[in-house]
This record gives sequence, C-alpha cells and structure tokens, in this order.
Amino acid sequence: MNQTIARPNEDALKTAFQHALVANFVWINLSETVRYFLMVKPMLHAAFPGQDHIAAVTPMIFASWMVWDTILILAATGFYWMFLRQFGVALERAVLGATCFTLAVFGLIWLGVVNMGLAPAVFIWAALPLAWLEQIVAALLVLWTMRRAGIGRLE
Repeated sequence: MNQTIARPNEDALKTAFQHALVANFVWINLSETVRYFLMVKPMLHAAFPGQDHIAAVTPMIFASWMVWDTILILAATGFYWMFLRQFGVALERAVLGATCFTLAVFGLIWLGVVNMGLAPAVFIWAALPLAWLEQIVAALLVLWTMRRAGIGRLE
C-alpha cells in the first residue's frame, strides 16, 4: 500500500512555523524565568554565600538573558521543526528531538559551568531534568503546530 505525506502549501508552512515560534517564545521565556528565580538563583546564593554579584539581576545581565532566550527559542524551534520533518511528525520523535537538543545545549552548558567550578555538581541533577521538561513541551508545541497545519499526515 502506497502512502504519501500531505504537503501543505508554502503559506501554511510559514504560518505554522510562525505559530510555533510564538508559542515557544511564550513558553520558553516563562519556563526559563521561573526556573531561574525559583531554582537557579537560590541554589547559586546557597552555594556562594555573601557573593551578591553572583546571580544578580542588573540591566546588562537582563539584556544578555534576553539574547540567550532569543537564540534558544530560534534554535529549539528550528531544530524541532527540521527534526520532525526529517524523522516524522510523531510524539516519540518530538521527545527524542527534545532529548538530543537538551543534552547538546543544556548538558554541555551545565557540564562546562560545573567543570569550571562556577556551580556545584548538584546543579546538573536539578537543572537538567527541568530543562529537558521545558524542551519536551517546546518540541510538543512544534509538533502541535505542524499537525494543525496538516504537515506529516498521511493521505
């Protein structure tokens, strides 16, 4: 039995990708902010007592986090879009893509930070699962927008 994958027009593809970007803009910014203020900042202050400059929130640091979040959102959304287009628009593929992305981005960052002595090793076990959960949701948002646009459905 021959099955072909439905191919939406270019406008539908662009619209779906834009919706994925907007959804991930909201989700990832919210997730990163909540994780930082509820987990990372208190853990850093506990690990480095009396060091007020660590985990400080200044305009310059806030601006750098805006750049970080923008890069993260564009990279994650683009990666999940391409991953799902290449390997199939399916739940298990979204989770696999999120796992790969989380290990490549957050795993390397936290290993480097811990290796340089900038945070205790316990951070990896606390931050990495939350980053993975964040990225699973981000991948699922891309999956959802693709399915809504008819991308990857069998005819």
